[in-house]
Amino acid sequence: MTEADPSSLKAGERLRASFAPEDVAWALTQAVLRRKAAAKFSRAHQMLFTPDGLEQASREPVARWRAERFAAAGVAEVWDLGCGIGADAMAFADAGLRVVAVEVDAETAAVAQHNLDLAGAGEVRVGRAEDMDVPAGAAVFLDPARRTARGRTWRVEDFTPSWAFVLGHLAGERFACVKLGPGVPKELIPAGVQSTFVSHRGDVVEASLWNRLPAGARAVLVGSGELGPEHRRELAVRPVGRYVIEPDGAVIRSGLLDAVAPEHDLWLLDAHIAYLSSDEPLSSPFATTFEVMEDLSYDAKRLRAWVREHAVGTLEVKKRGIDVDPAALRRQLKPKGPNAATLILARTVEGTRALVCRRIEPCPSHRN
Repeated sequence: MTEADPSSLKAGERLRASFAPEDVAWALTQAVLRRKAAAKFSRAHQMLFTPDGLEQASREPVARWRAERFAAAGVAEVWDLGCGIGADAMAFADAGLRVVAVEVDAETAAVAQHNLDLAGAGEVRVGRAEDMDVPAGAAVFLDPARRTARGRTWRVEDFTPSWAFVLGHLAGERFACVKLGPGVPKELIPAGVQSTFVSHRGDVVEASLWNRLPAGARAVLVGSGELGPEHRRELAVRPVGRYVIEPDGAVIRSGLLDAVAPEHDLWLLDAHIAYLSSDEPLSSPFATTFEVMEDLSYDAKRLRAWVREHAVGTLEVKKRGIDVDPAALRRQLKPKGPNAATLILARTVEGTRALVCRRIEPCPSHRN
């Protein structure tokens, strides 16, 4: 860990002078992974990792949020069926739950046991999730692997453990939660479950399905709260107001645009586009507010002239419902100068508009 660059050839050469090559390779890999993991885990400097395990592991605040939900539901014991490197199992243990973690790969299971020991309690068993005899009264957490030789997949035939096994637990009597990617096709979500789309620091990181909680979609911003169907209302479709409101990705994935700030006068720019508008600024953890400085027609020459006239060098381009590559358009507009702006391209009831905006920073208490 003291090597300036554990991935360098020189680091390997120095260590191989004193240690076996296979030990050096393993240690340097752990050093590299620990540094990468520091963005996800407060105990990364003590943990062990596998490359795939680190990539797939829940972020620590997200795992903590999930464990708190289990505890709030009265769960005392949870079986993590497919624990990977044990990130969620650690959060369950930290929340005071008895944890039994199951992993089919022996090497990954050893890594998970080391990490679970850091949390002070829990055991890891090597085996298939389908072969485990989970005792009555215990809850189940499942994070089915969706990786094949070709990469990640949504073909349920490729899931491990099987999708039928997962659905069986969601339909069962025990408390169960299933973690999936945030892009889960809506047709895969069974009726009667709660689906939560989870955002952390502006990134939509997962969708999770819960069988013993009120059904329906929810948007969760870890550390800031959640929206559900109880907040919904009718939204009109009207022309652009003084402000454009961009909901958080979790709000969009959950279909809860109409649940954002129910006390606020908001409307849609287009019935099928995820932009809201208002004549008053909105300060909410569930959305970003942009003040509309100019409302222009969508014409590249006109936009390039505007960028030049206003000496805009830092230009953020956003779009919805428009067939355009933001990076390519930004190059075409040739931003240059000391000023900054956000360009929002959107379908509206008045056609496609190019909205030159200023981002309104949220209150500190609303930062996600």
